[in-house]
Amino acid sequence: MTSQIIRHVRIADGQEPQEGAVLIRNGRIEQVWKNEPVPDGTMADTEIDGGGRLLIPGMIDVHIHGAEGHDMMDGTLESVEVVSRVCARTGCTSFLATSVSSTLEDLLEMIASVSRSVGREPGARIAGMHIEGPYLNVKRKGMQNERFLRHPDQEEMTRILEAAGSLIRMVTLAPEIPGGLEMIAFLKDRDIVAAAAHSDATYEQAKEAFRCGVSHITHCFNGMRPIHHRDPGMVVAAFEEKQVSVQAIVDDVHLHPAIVRLMYREKGPAGMVLITDALQAMGMGDGTYRFGGHDVTVAEGVATLADGTLASSTVTMNEALAKAVHAGIPLADAVTMATRTPADVLGLPAKGRIAPGADADLVLLDDGFEVLWTMVEGEKVYERKG
Repeated sequence: MTSQIIRHVRIADGQEPQEGAVLIRNGRIEQVWKNEPVPDGTMADTEIDGGGRLLIPGMIDVHIHGAEGHDMMDGTLESVEVVSRVCARTGCTSFLATSVSSTLEDLLEMIASVSRSVGREPGARIAGMHIEGPYLNVKRKGMQNERFLRHPDQEEMTRILEAAGSLIRMVTLAPEIPGGLEMIAFLKDRDIVAAAAHSDATYEQAKEAFRCGVSHITHCFNGMRPIHHRDPGMVVAAFEEKQVSVQAIVDDVHLHPAIVRLMYREKGPAGMVLITDALQAMGMGDGTYRFGGHDVTVAEGVATLADGTLASSTVTMNEALAKAVHAGIPLADAVTMATRTPADVLGLPAKGRIAPGADADLVLLDDGFEVLWTMVEGEKVYERKG
């Protein structure tokens, strides 16, 4: 049995930071002390001094396409492993490998590479896959490649699920297109999160989708009918449904800070999930990239197609956390939105929290939200040098 004790940290997990310590044994949290001394005689094999820094649960990104020059649609082990390392470096300990609309053959190749990577990740762990498209509405396609968009096909989805086993955790589709509601029911029956986006659904169509089983909105406000006072659309419909959670790309590009605050007021920390929606430019800087069958230009960190359409993001999870706080969201709630809420959306009760029995997925941050170290199941998978 191996044990570690992390002392002298400020623990932020659903509450404002509290001075405390954490005891870990065999990769799981055994005890947590907040605003109380560690009992005399408490020993561990290893002692870690947190230096008074902020300790949060490992963040969970339910929507990431790539990082550092690698796209998970490449269909290679290397690409998945690079994303795993970069996630760990940015405070993310679990992620959903996310696809874009493509041919079935390319999607199956991605599934095969992700499947081979499970259990051998060098950093953040693969919590499953998020299939974004191809069952999307061309009117709200955003950067999704129109030539790959098609109507929901249960035979095709059956092939996808057979190839992926239990890896598929979330599927994003447009519920209003032919076959959409039937596909939602199909996914719900298999305990897969049915998410909506790249959709022109009206308020009424969105409400019907929620009744059929949609429980999540992908990159809320982006790739969907905008709010109008006589045509409220999907966003307002989602705000009215307590069981529907929403993703937020908090990068100061996809959402104005006032909209971030609006989402927070409407959904609260238990209904709002911070994501990156990052493409392979994350961690690479400005340049030209190939993503989803398009040439994407990144200038000053903003990724766009030639016509100016936003094409994913370059934000990291620790940056999204910092920007959420700077937008006016209390630190404790922003942390929840990056940790516990995505864990709950995915049905992962041992993730996203600092509590006895939870996995020891932990991140130590400095005052500027830079990652000092990242721990996955009790093992440090990243530590900043210097």
